[in-house]
Amino acid sequence: MPTVLALETSCDESAAAIVRDQTVLASAVASQVEEHARWGGVVPEIASRRHVEALPQLIEQVCRQSGVALAELDGIAATAAPGLVGALLVASVTGRTLARLHAKPFVAVHHLEGHLCSVQLGEPLPPGPYLVLLVSGGHTELLRVDGPGRYQRLGRSHDDAAGEAFDKVARLLGLGYPGGPAIEAAGRDGDANRFALPKGRVSRPEGGYYPYDFSFSGLKTAMLRQVRALEGVRDAAPDAAPEPLPLADLVASFEQVVAEVLVERSCRCAREQGLATLVLVGGVAANRRLRALLEARCQRDGLAWRVAPLAYCTDNAAMIGVAAAQRLAGGQSSCLDLGVAARLPLEQADRLYERQPCF
Repeated sequence: MPTVLALETSCDESAAAIVRDQTVLASAVASQVEEHARWGGVVPEIASRRHVEALPQLIEQVCRQSGVALAELDGIAATAAPGLVGALLVASVTGRTLARLHAKPFVAVHHLEGHLCSVQLGEPLPPGPYLVLLVSGGHTELLRVDGPGRYQRLGRSHDDAAGEAFDKVARLLGLGYPGGPAIEAAGRDGDANRFALPKGRVSRPEGGYYPYDFSFSGLKTAMLRQVRALEGVRDAAPDAAPEPLPLADLVASFEQVVAEVLVERSCRCAREQGLATLVLVGGVAANRRLRALLEARCQRDGLAWRVAPLAYCTDNAAMIGVAAAQRLAGGQSSCLDLGVAARLPLEQADRLYERQPCF
């Protein structure tokens, strides 16, 4: 497999890595979480500015740590879609410039394809087809994978992604940003069965429900109503000492319902589609409750399961490097005039390797 320098700046993590044969020779990430936490979410202009400041140092760092010079690379890759346009441009322009300067192939990578490849940085995968549950701040999807570039979406969220729901509920409860780690920490000792919360379903126009799709907006609203009801009980007795909200139980109940919905529909999809392996990737894949529930359910249903290593669940450049190396090994590279796109369905990832730029 080729040796690739990969760059990732699709949102609020600046990252660089050098990958060879699905082995990470060096990886570095500069997080902006503390800065964006002041605003309760990612501020695109700040993110782009920090990427510009961080990326040159990260590239120098991974080259030094890996012992691989830019001239020794087989290709240079960068995330091109989807993401924040200003942020994406930082890695894309940097990658294309380095590719031109050093006469190397440039590989534009679809961010979600990178997440799909992150699991390859752990245990070996069986040959396709298999089912991937991709859960992150911006995406919740069930994808059938038949091989590199051969994807079919079988399920998706119709409103908030799971990670987005975590962020919004954390903000509701004053837990800060990002919501996923904050909720997991706050609910570790909570009673996950104390509050009954809905498992949202998506109606079909012709009747019934989409069996593999997700909706988290109703769950988020139910959490808001539950908090207001608890606050109402507390306010009804102004002379009594105020009772604190049962925060641990609230967030544990929320986290449990999200995990159950993701696992139940994923395993049902795998069984009904005849797919023997279920793979978990994306930032929310770092959640311990979700991992434990998925493992138990897969064992019960006779499904093999794989999960991306914790270090590569959230946005990173190593996963982009694996995806790029696969494309290069298959004889694919991207036009140096290719731009970036805020949105691009994963099923259209092959457009990034057309001779004429698609955007």
